[in-house]
Amino acid sequence: MKMTTIGIDLAKNVFQVHGVNEHGKVIVKKSLKRDQVVPFFAKWTTCLIGMEACGSAHYWAKKLQALGHTVKLMAPQFVKPYVKTNKNDAADAEAICEAVTRPNMRFVPIKNGEQQAVLSLHRARQGFVKARTAQANQIRGLLSEYGIVIPQGIRHIAKHLPEILTDHVDNLPGVFHQLLQRLGEHLKELDRQVSELEMQIQMWHRQNEASRKLEKIPGIGPITATALVASIGDAKSFKDGRQLAA
Repeated sequence: MKMTTIGIDLAKNVFQVHGVNEHGKVIVKKSLKRDQVVPFFAKWTTCLIGMEACGSAHYWAKKLQALGHTVKLMAPQFVKPYVKTNKNDAADAEAICEAVTRPNMRFVPIKNGEQQAVLSLHRARQGFVKARTAQANQIRGLLSEYGIVIPQGIRHIAKHLPEILTDHVDNLPGVFHQLLQRLGEHLKELDRQVSELEMQIQMWHRQNEASRKLEKIPGIGPITATALVASIGDAKSFKDGRQLAA
């Protein structure tokens, strides 16, 4: 019998597959190792494949699309109601297989490599910004223990820390003075990383027509515009503006 629909529970090393025919009869129910996935799907005629949208979903979606299959991604919370038994890989794959055929199911657009790269820039930048804020707060907290208060804002730390290191050289213990120098250098490095990533995002923004159009909307700059373009992709994938916003 011809298999028409397959649900895949993605993982790092072992993937669970659940396939049915047009009448819903189970044709395949097995586990695959990572290097077995592509050969397994290459031998089957084209069919509908469902997966939960997760870290590696876009990679596997593009791999299976290259084999001619139709791949659809779904948010995990929309698949959960279709799990019939206790949660395990086999039950999840069966639930995915059923959920992907539902007429009212909402699907996640598959991102291309360029979109994923830009989103990676945003995530890396966000990580550095978070680390920079934490470092600034640590410096401010350590200085307060010696009665030295710096106004709120990272720019004030960059401005006042050199003055503090110079003016309080005799009032601060040598070990603490050296520590402040180390933390100050680390803060500068984090700030440099953020600036360089923002420059890369700006370069991509200038080369992308959709991102430049979004920037013309009041309140939207290059950072927000590039994040929207990379996250949304083809806006036609959404039914309406409310669905896109959600």
